[in-house]
Amino acid sequence: MEILTPDEKRRLEVALHELHAKGRELITRIAEARALGDLRENAEYHAAREDQAQNNARIRQIEDRLAKAQVTDSSSLPEDMVFIGATVRLRDVENGAEDLYRIVGEATGDMSVDYVEVTVNSPLGSSLMRARIGETVRVDLPRGERRFLIVEIVT
Repeated sequence: MEILTPDEKRRLEVALHELHAKGRELITRIAEARALGDLRENAEYHAAREDQAQNNARIRQIEDRLAKAQVTDSSSLPEDMVFIGATVRLRDVENGAEDLYRIVGEATGDMSVDYVEVTVNSPLGSSLMRARIGETVRVDLPRGERRFLIVEIVT
């Protein structure tokens, strides 16, 4: 089961809507290419059909994720507990450096934000889940063990 924030669910629903709209455009493209004649040597027809297959696969993938996903409700959680959707300030115990991290179900890849996205299934994300402000968490990373103090949960 996948855990999503309400924002992540909305993004998936918007993407699904856009893919359905693109599917209608692809049907029109296929019909226009079919009208050109011989389908065996019709590159436009074959390209449109391939695009349609990829679009339909992506639609099925998103629909499956939405059907199986659990959307978080952070209103019932204690305010000092880290959970999906939380943005936390962590201090590296070893060198004192502080950074902001946001716990997400799926990373968006948006580099313009002021925090680092950390998925729930990553070593850091799984270590932070259900931890509280003031706790030190141990994270087993590829380069070795690191410890982080949870300084605050930023709202």
